[in-house]
Amino acid sequence: MAPKISIIIPVLNEAAYIGKLLDHLKKQAYDERELEYLVIDGGSLDATVQIASREATKVISSKKGRARQMNLGAAHATGQLLYFLHADTFPPKYFDQYILEAHQQGFPVGCFRMQFDSKNPFLRFFAWLSRINHTLCRGGDQSLFITKASFQNTGGFNEDYLIYEDSEYIGRLYKTMKFRVLPHNVITSARKYRQKGWLKVQFHFAMIHLKNHLGAGPKDLFQYYKKNILT
Repeated sequence: MAPKISIIIPVLNEAAYIGKLLDHLKKQAYDERELEYLVIDGGSLDATVQIASREATKVISSKKGRARQMNLGAAHATGQLLYFLHADTFPPKYFDQYILEAHQQGFPVGCFRMQFDSKNPFLRFFAWLSRINHTLCRGGDQSLFITKASFQNTGGFNEDYLIYEDSEYIGRLYKTMKFRVLPHNVITSARKYRQKGWLKVQFHFAMIHLKNHLGAGPKDLFQYYKKNILT
């Protein structure tokens, strides 16, 4: 039986999460026989590959870069639907059924609403905004499903972007397709906010959105991110 959904997970040093995520997906799926798991590793130095190899359908080595990793995963996928998922984002129960239903209803692309694993009221408010069907409220932490044909026709992720690749691609998709925001939550980690400070991270992410809107290219966005969030 050929899989209907290929789940593509780009990773880099995600030993703390990848095993938990793959186990979660198998337990929460409506019909696991319809799923294919592809973990695309960007050169992990921890036990990510070993852990994923015990659980995933395929573990594929790639050069570092999430856009590049996700495009490579799509090239190896055999499902008619692609589901791009971060290693620290956990979909709701029966996520696969919700994706298939959206596809059957005529939506070639979409995502879930998002909830952080935090009670911080500021983060809960920004997560609440994910229910709004607008590009400003989209991001990779909400996951993304798209038909393989649509992915190929739109050229996939722009590999020039070392950050913001999800938002850039989704912005292009909104211009040509019916985008569906499913009324169920993925739970995503707020680890970056805990590590760097929620106010600092959210401010600089907002600045990245603004810089992109004003015409900044992928190199400028990455340099800003590197200077203000990575350090």
